[in-house]
Amino acid sequence: MKPRNRFTEDVLATIHKEKILGIRAGKGSTHRAIGIWAVVVEGGVVVRSWSLKARSWRRTFLTDHSGSIFIANREIPIRAIQTRSERLNDAVSRAYKEKYNTPGSIQYVKDMSRKKSRETTTELVPLK
Repeated sequence: MKPRNRFTEDVLATIHKEKILGIRAGKGSTHRAIGIWAVVVEGGVVVRSWSLKARSWRRTFLTDHSGSIFIANREIPIRAIQTRSERLNDAVSRAYKEKYNTPGSIQYVKDMSRKKSRETTTELVPLK
């Protein structure tokens, strides 16, 4: 990934460890915060959409790149940046497979490694 603002090491460690990341898409959004899967790849936080619904965090980020993540009772303002790098997409797929490896998660990981979900690969960067 290109050098960008980075989360602190403690935030990255928490995201790497925890299975669910709280996120709200849109600056000043009235959307509620929801839990999604996130992985840490090459020192950055990366997410993908599984459902691809019309009214989703992903669709909101397409028009409003600002939002927030929630970690350990902290709200951290973020910017969502779509990536198209095949090399990064492959690394993200591997990271999802390693992190979400329970029997109930395996089918979702397979779905999220398919073309439609890979096209939603988004890096979250902190606003500073």
